[in-house]
Amino acid sequence: MFTKNRKPLDSLRSLGTRPRKRGRPPGRTAAGDATRARLFRAAIGLIGERGYDAATLRDVATRAKVSPGLLYRYFPDKRSVVLALYDELSDAFAQHAARMPPGKWRDRFVHALELSLEVLGPHRVTLRALAPVLVGDVEDGVFAQKTAFSRERVQSAFERAVVEATDAPTPPLAHAVGRLLYLAHLGVILWWLLDRSPGRRATKALIGLFRQILPSATLALRLRLVRKFVESADALFAEALLTPE
Repeated sequence: MFTKNRKPLDSLRSLGTRPRKRGRPPGRTAAGDATRARLFRAAIGLIGERGYDAATLRDVATRAKVSPGLLYRYFPDKRSVVLALYDELSDAFAQHAARMPPGKWRDRFVHALELSLEVLGPHRVTLRALAPVLVGDVEDGVFAQKTAFSRERVQSAFERAVVEATDAPTPPLAHAVGRLLYLAHLGVILWWLLDRSPGRRATKALIGLFRQILPSATLALRLRLVRKFVESADALFAEALLTPE
């Protein structure tokens, strides 16, 4: 199920949206990649401990025992660290989701949702510290233009979970359902980040509720009124969250 991930930020180059010289100095080498990975881990660890605003790159350099100048060659600012984290996590999820087993769309959605939490799990502390950035930052948030490469990877996986299902609705309804399920998945992630229950029991219970209700949703999609509601909600999602300011 799991495949080897590309190095963080590699895919930005292939998408043509990679910021100029962001995240890696010219002349890539194995030693340079190892240094970058060590600095990246130090940076996200410090952000997790202190929060995004309190963590400084100079503190990261001190922790990693390198000069600030060397750190800035790889990460010129904290935003480049956040973009690298988005890239790493969305790329890992997309590669794993590409091997999603066949089945009904409701089962494939739950599979993708659990897979997303599995990929994010090791970074929960850092992501929790970044929650204000993820939700509210117009430049580095989930729906910012600069982070579209990450969002589109994950969103497309949820769309495929529906479109390629054995019981997929007809297009364009299938794509609309997939996009709304992607939005629902973001709500579950926020719930998971805030979940204080032992072992995140409440999050597991919430996923269980999805399993119970989604069969009814499949039947409801046969109703014209429900289909129109889904398509209208999808249009509002695009207008509210994907339209550039």
